Amino acid sequence: MQALAERLETFVTGRALDGAQLLSFSSLKTFSPQVEDLYGQTLNAITRRAKYLVWAFAGGTRIVVHLSQAGRVDVEEPPKTTRPRGSVVRFIFSGPSDLGVGPPVTVGERAVLVREFGTQRKASWWVLAPGDDGPLEGLGPEPDSPEFAELIRTSTSTRRLHSDLRDQRAVAGIGRGWGDDILHRARLSPFASLGSLSAEERERLLAATTSVLDEALALERRRTGGLSEAKLGGRFAVHGRFGQPCPTPGCGDTMRRVSFDSYEMTYCASCQTGGKVLADRRLSRLLK
Repeated sequence: MQALAERLETFVTGRALDGAQLLSFSSLKTFSPQVEDLYGQTLNAITRRAKYLVWAFAGGTRIVVHLSQAGRVDVEEPPKTTRPRGSVVRFIFSGPSDLGVGPPVTVGERAVLVREFGTQRKASWWVLAPGDDGPLEGLGPEPDSPEFAELIRTSTSTRRLHSDLRDQRAVAGIGRGWGDDILHRARLSPFASLGSLSAEERERLLAATTSVLDEALALERRRTGGLSEAKLGGRFAVHGRFGQPCPTPGCGDTMRRVSFDSYEMTYCASCQTGGKVLADRRLSRLLK
């Protein structure tokens, strides 16, 4: 999401919002201010908070977009008039308003189209008045912040590590995919808890978080345009790689998984749990 925010900022900041085509009625979660109130206002910046894209306009009003699990973004130049399957909203921005010669004109419109693949339809957006944090309120610390480091070093949480890392109100911006990769690199069981970790294990977790996310951001920054692929596999070292060889050199074990109602967690028993196979609901029995 950080790399996407950077690309979108380059694509449309400094332009005025010309229009917003609501293509999925249920996706808009606010009724005031209205998006029409932003028409003609300049987009100053696009940033990220947790897994939200934050669009800041000159008047202080913000549009906040959450892509959910299967949301994607297309960039269009010029804007299209089609309504692709899974379309959520299309934001249309003006071109430069002053060419420096003659009267001001508007040319070169661009658009950002939010789409959602799959069937859950959870991609959402909000129009927030100045001072209103909406869905951003109560989010946890970002992984690169001093507050995150303090949390990891001092927390006595008894929840599973994987639960804490994917809970946006505990830690913002990691989620289950990078959580799998971070815990694998830190050689920690996803079923361990922060409160049970030694000081050395906590430092391993901090180091793994920094290195995994830094490498991921560097990789994502090579991408151009939006984020339009229906599936974004291949980015993770272990997440989603159940049944494949563990990527740790010399390990030789096979990646295992724990399945839940709407997602699964991937881990290596040899590297992370001392050889213990974790209980998997998909097998309908406890493995010890």
